[in-house]
Amino acid sequence: MPAITLPDNSVRRFDGPVTGTELAASIGPGLARAALAMKIDGKIVDLANTIEHDAAVTFITRKDADALTLIRDDAAHVLAEAVQTLYPGTQVTIGPSIENGFYYDFARDEPFKPEDLAAIEAKMKEIVARNAPFTREVWDRGDAIAYFESKGEKYKAQLIQDLPGSEAISIYRQGEWLDLCRGPHMRSTGDVGTAFKLMKVAGAYWRGDHRNAMLSRIYGTAWRDQKELDAYITMLDEAEKRDHRRIGKEMDLFHIQEEATGSIFWHPKGWKLYRTVEAYMRRRLDRAHYTEVKTPQLLDRSLWEASGHWEKFREHMFIAQVEDEDKTLALKPMNCPGHVQIFRHGLRSYRELPWRMAEFGSCHRYEPSGALHGIMRVRSFTQDDAHIFCTEEQIASETVAFVNLLSSVYKDFGYDDFRVKFSDRPAVRAGTDETWDRSEGALREACKVAGVDYELNPGEGAFYGPKLEFVLRDAIGRDWQCGTLQVDFVLPERLDAEYVAEDGARHRPVMLHRAILGSFERFLGILIENYAGRFPMWLAPVQVVVATIVSDANDYAEEVAEALRARGIEVKTDTRNEKINAKVREHSLARVPALLVVGRREAEQKTVAIRRLGSQDQTVLSLDEAVAALAREATPPDLMAAT
Repeated sequence: MPAITLPDNSVRRFDGPVTGTELAASIGPGLARAALAMKIDGKIVDLANTIEHDAAVTFITRKDADALTLIRDDAAHVLAEAVQTLYPGTQVTIGPSIENGFYYDFARDEPFKPEDLAAIEAKMKEIVARNAPFTREVWDRGDAIAYFESKGEKYKAQLIQDLPGSEAISIYRQGEWLDLCRGPHMRSTGDVGTAFKLMKVAGAYWRGDHRNAMLSRIYGTAWRDQKELDAYITMLDEAEKRDHRRIGKEMDLFHIQEEATGSIFWHPKGWKLYRTVEAYMRRRLDRAHYTEVKTPQLLDRSLWEASGHWEKFREHMFIAQVEDEDKTLALKPMNCPGHVQIFRHGLRSYRELPWRMAEFGSCHRYEPSGALHGIMRVRSFTQDDAHIFCTEEQIASETVAFVNLLSSVYKDFGYDDFRVKFSDRPAVRAGTDETWDRSEGALREACKVAGVDYELNPGEGAFYGPKLEFVLRDAIGRDWQCGTLQVDFVLPERLDAEYVAEDGARHRPVMLHRAILGSFERFLGILIENYAGRFPMWLAPVQVVVATIVSDANDYAEEVAEALRARGIEVKTDTRNEKINAKVREHSLARVPALLVVGRREAEQKTVAIRRLGSQDQTVLSLDEAVAALAREATPPDLMAAT
């Protein structure tokens, strides 16, 4: 007689096992119509599942966030059926839900083309309208392999062969069509609804290995209703307008070319933006009592082996052979081992702790060419990296100080809040379980002291320790993971770092790995897209342009520009023989925050007409007033706060 506890803490008892469908119907016809799946003791399962023991049960309806994953999983199955119906002989491989949608990989002689998507989408809507129920069957492993092989589905047969022997072979039918799947699923194809859209086609290697066959992937997005789908499509359109590669070209910030794959050619304006951010971060670190260092680009293989990075990270490292010395060197993919070497150079005392060691470290990591994306995903990048060597007792206070610094920095860049993820021990890791218990416990306690609320991100910690990931949300609702804080008991042990404690004995320091921006290149890409290139004046690579209406005002334009430069403002003059409307359009496209227009009248009266980016209005001020106002606006937030 199972006793079932519902979300309102009411309990229902049944004489025998009961399915989720029966339970929902016993509660009411409205829930029976709305329920898509259920959670039994927190695990999502089909409504057809039988509840045989006492359990806590929650029903999932379309309004619940969990419904999105179910809709997308089922949409992938509908996509696969539509493809095999329209293109007989196509093999299906895998088709998971992903953030904002789903995809399915297909094996066929001719890859899909974008123009195929309309017909596939139409067939999907027919399958949804048919409303075929999802039914689960458990097959014998040998029978399942034989079935898929007989259908020419070698990829499905291979997937079944590779499943653990203890795992049931779960098959889901949707009418006459079936697929290998663990589930869970909703009640029927009709529950997918029509708020979906196929987005693009791409190539993908079987199981992500370039040595395997190339498959044809179809991406789609699916939502709970049309309103959500429309909002997502609008966001994508806005994201395309904000694409940092497009804006970078329009603003002449940078370019990338094949002769330096994954590296960036910074143009003068882009490098000005880069140096502004770097100077700001350096000032913030100086005030927070960080000591800046510089470590070598090339380090011997032996150091990477000792640290554990050679085993865990070798495939992402660029290697250099020194033949006359019989040495293998690696371009550093991260700064951690180099910082430990500085800490180890000389005998350290507990009085030196915490030692906050910072570096704007230039790093190199191999990324497959298909994964590269503008300046967001590169092979050569700079980290605003730092490592805090401290005692175990100092972890909490250093976490508080770091979170306060990070919060202030993000606010200065225009991000008022952020989310935090707690990533705990991965399956493959260094260090003992006891060490991980200590490091995870210390980080949880530090979060409590710092008042940091977090969501758990299971198994995503670094191989040497747990970490906090700080996630920003941009102007159009996209999330970006930037900052990190990692607690590391392992690397100091592996690289023999120690200090003399107050008791005269030698102890291992704790190593806190931390970054605020993360990769400079990626963070600049995020900034470009967040602001759509319309930076606040303190960040803008060109802050002011002085443009003339007539050539008689050229000398006065230079006078205005010199007055602005004297106050540290980045200013250009435009004295070309062009109409002022053409100049306004050009500098608006270049996203210059302020255009100062001068003609004969302004020259005679020592005034300027200020036109702001995106506005048709002009404000006329005296030269002195304009310079003072623009100088205040161009002052970085940290310097403004210091005055």
